[in-house]
Amino acid sequence: MSFIAVFIWSFVLWLVLTAGSKGLLWSGQELVAGVIFSAIIAFATRDVIGEKASRFLNPVKWAGFIAYTPVLFWGMVKANLDVAYRVITGRIKPGIVRVPVDLENDAQYTILSNSITLTPGTLTVDACPEEKALYVHWINVTDKEPKSSEVIAGSFEKWARRLGR
Repeated sequence: MSFIAVFIWSFVLWLVLTAGSKGLLWSGQELVAGVIFSAIIAFATRDVIGEKASRFLNPVKWAGFIAYTPVLFWGMVKANLDVAYRVITGRIKPGIVRVPVDLENDAQYTILSNSITLTPGTLTVDACPEEKALYVHWINVTDKEPKSSEVIAGSFEKWARRLGR
């Protein structure tokens, strides 16, 4: 089942990326190459994606990620302005902070870690599900062990919890 789902998604992506490249919508060679490469990708990732393919390849789930895009973008804008301010004024106190999180699975940790890392001034160094914590290098350490992730992650944790189910 996951092979077919990955194959279809890979082939659709191939069609989107190659549309109109030869003046036609697609040439026969492009369609054959798309089938071959999609089959290779589906075969290579069959164990990686496995039974949980429906969770990540579900179009309804992608709607959630599309809704999350403005939230992530706004967080990045605020972080860019904060980093610019700190660089101009020289008010930089870098350090590694332990951020407590309330997440349930690896997908949620991955989404939150990547969201934090994408925002300027922060970098997720380690994720510890056993401790229910992330270790984040932060440009402006005000508290080595904040009581909640709101200080660094903002609303990202809530979105990660929702998207990673």
